[in-house]
Amino acid sequence: MRFSRRTNWNLAENDFARAVREARASGVEVLDLTVSNPTACGFAYDSAALLGTLSDARALVYEPEALGIVRAREAVGGYYRDHGAEVGVERVCLTTSTSEAYSFLFRLLCDPGDEVLIARPSYPLFEFLAELDDVRLVEYPLLYDAGWHVDFYALEAAVTAKTKAVVVVHPNNPTGNFAAEKERAALQEFCARRGLALIVDEVFLDYALKGVEARSFAAEKCEALTFVLSGLSKVCGLPQMKVSWIVAAGPGVGEAMERLEVISDTFLSVNAPMQFALPQWLAGRGAMQAEIRERVRGNLAVLDARLVGTQGSRLAMDAGWAAVVRVPRRGGFVEAAMERGVVVQPGEFYGLAEGRIVLSLLTPVEVWAKGVELLPVE
Repeated sequence: MRFSRRTNWNLAENDFARAVREARASGVEVLDLTVSNPTACGFAYDSAALLGTLSDARALVYEPEALGIVRAREAVGGYYRDHGAEVGVERVCLTTSTSEAYSFLFRLLCDPGDEVLIARPSYPLFEFLAELDDVRLVEYPLLYDAGWHVDFYALEAAVTAKTKAVVVVHPNNPTGNFAAEKERAALQEFCARRGLALIVDEVFLDYALKGVEARSFAAEKCEALTFVLSGLSKVCGLPQMKVSWIVAAGPGVGEAMERLEVISDTFLSVNAPMQFALPQWLAGRGAMQAEIRERVRGNLAVLDARLVGTQGSRLAMDAGWAAVVRVPRRGGFVEAAMERGVVVQPGEFYGLAEGRIVLSLLTPVEVWAKGVELLPVE
């Protein structure tokens, strides 16, 4: 059987995954500080309220709406109204996931072999999405100096005749930095001047640390064609419910939405029960978000206290569910932690420099306290 080159990945188990599997199989206690699935972290879901909304009888009638039913898109507009942005239903496209949203946008904007600029460090999933859509990712660096910043000199240098878009994750994962006000304006100016689209992933927007402003790009004046992505996975802590969205703005938005409608109509992937439930789920997001924010704040406090007087230090962050920790480089830190029964993610998975690890701040508090105490940061 001959398969496509785009799926010619190395599917062998890597050393990290093998070590974790063997540790769990050995029967010893494993303290996993990397779990980022909210449904596996002990949060209190109101099952009756969440599942009861799926019984709406209107979902029994098949009425395909390529961009999503109006009621569901209005609920997305309400979500952005709470963030100080006015978003009309004609500028909203529902998708099953942000991954699908990226795929729709890559197909909208790029021909095979075209390029999209993306920050490093960032989440590694983008590489697979780009390969599946025959798009080439070109990285531009985020620099760290008491906080994360876009390297605009490198961003300018990365543009070629094949560049079609810039991806910004706001706040970034795993670094947790928002694009500052001046950076947002500079990104809009840069994309407008270069004739590029701006794709902004805001899935963690609602999880800013106390005292940090969380401003959506949807609330900005868009000089460039801009697409803002988010969804239930993070907004409501419901990754299994598979509803996300694209909000479009800026020059050329009318034609962009017409073309997106055709792409979406080709797949019609968002099912009716989820769309009818979306308004209730979004309206009830506050309780879960509060519980997650409390977990994040508490776990950060425990981590910061543990690092005092050690060779480890936490890098600055504005928002999100992950913490990046600078650790001693000698002797293989991840392996040393594993020997103590503690699972941490190597920063290299995200393009971070050597001597960095990534921890999930969603970790249940009992596991977190024990695992953080055992980190070999002395």
